[in-house]
Amino acid sequence: YVLTFLTLFSGGYVANSLAIMTDALHMLTDLSGIILTLLALWLSAKSPTKRFTFGFHRLEVLSAIISVLLVYILMAFLLYEAVQRTIHMDYEINGDIMLITAAVGVAVNLIMGFLLNQSGHLHSHAHAHPHSHVPQSNSPNTAHSSSHGHSSLAVRAAFVHALGDLVQSIGVLVAAYIIRFKPEYKIADPICTYVFSILVVLTTVRILCDTGVIILEGVPRHLNVDRIKEDLMKIEDVYSIEDLNVWSLTAGKTTAIVHLQLVPGSSSKWEEVQSKARQLLLNTFGMYKCSVQLQSYRQEMSKTCASCQSSSA
Repeated sequence: YVLTFLTLFSGGYVANSLAIMTDALHMLTDLSGIILTLLALWLSAKSPTKRFTFGFHRLEVLSAIISVLLVYILMAFLLYEAVQRTIHMDYEINGDIMLITAAVGVAVNLIMGFLLNQSGHLHSHAHAHPHSHVPQSNSPNTAHSSSHGHSSLAVRAAFVHALGDLVQSIGVLVAAYIIRFKPEYKIADPICTYVFSILVVLTTVRILCDTGVIILEGVPRHLNVDRIKEDLMKIEDVYSIEDLNVWSLTAGKTTAIVHLQLVPGSSSKWEEVQSKARQLLLNTFGMYKCSVQLQSYRQEMSKTCASCQSSSA
C-alpha cells in the first residue's frame, strides 16, 4: 500500500494529473486504516499504568482523527487546484505518464480484490467444517460464532471497499485514456478530482462519526441499552437497575458499569447474581470489561428512611 500510494502520487505529480493524485489520496485513507489496525494490536498488548489505568487504547482514536485531518488538508489543496484549472484552463497533462500510472492503480486494485475474495472463500470454507473438539455449550459457542461472523463481515467489507477503489481507478484510467488521445478534453482531470473528493469524504465521515461517539463516551451503534436492561432484569433476584453506563475505550472494546438492586431477602445470593450479570455482559453483549455493583433492597430502604428522619428532625 505504501509503495502503491507513493507510486500513484508521484506519477500524478509528474504527469500533472490531479485525478491520479486524488486517487492516491483515497488510497491513503486505506493505508491509514491499516496503520490504525496495527496500532490497535500494538496498544492492546500494553499494560495499564498508575496514571493511565484504562491503558492506551484511545491513542488509536487520536491517531484516526489526525490521519483524517491530514487527508482533508491534502484534499482541500487538490480541490483548490482543480477549481483553478477549471477556471483558467492553463495547464498541460502528460497523457502517457497518466495512462501508465492509472493502469498501475487498476492492476493493484484488481490484485487486492482478488486476494480479499480468496481470503473470504477460505474463511467461509474453514468455518463450514468445525473441529470435533470445539465445545458445544451455549455461551462459548455463541461467542465463537459471533467472532467468526465479525471476522467474515470484516473481510467482506474490505472486499466491497476494494471494489469501490477499483471503480475509482477505472474512472481515472478512462480519464487518462481520453486525455492521452483527446488532449482538448483535459477538463476530465479536474472533474475526476471533484467526484473522487466526494468519495473520500464519504469514506472518512464514518470514521469521524465513530471517533466522535467514542470521545463523547456514547453507546456503540451495535448495542441497545434497553435490550441490555431487559436481559439484566430477567436475571433471578434482580429487583431493579439503579444505573447503567456503556461506552467504548476504543473501537471494538466496550466497557460497562451496572448498579443492580436485589429483591428483598436475597442478599445471600449476591455472588450468583453478580456472576450471571457478568456472563451476560461479557459473553452475550461482548463487553471488553464490565463492573457489576449490587445493593440490598432492605439496606437501601433503611438508609432512605434514616435520611428522611434526620431531615425531618
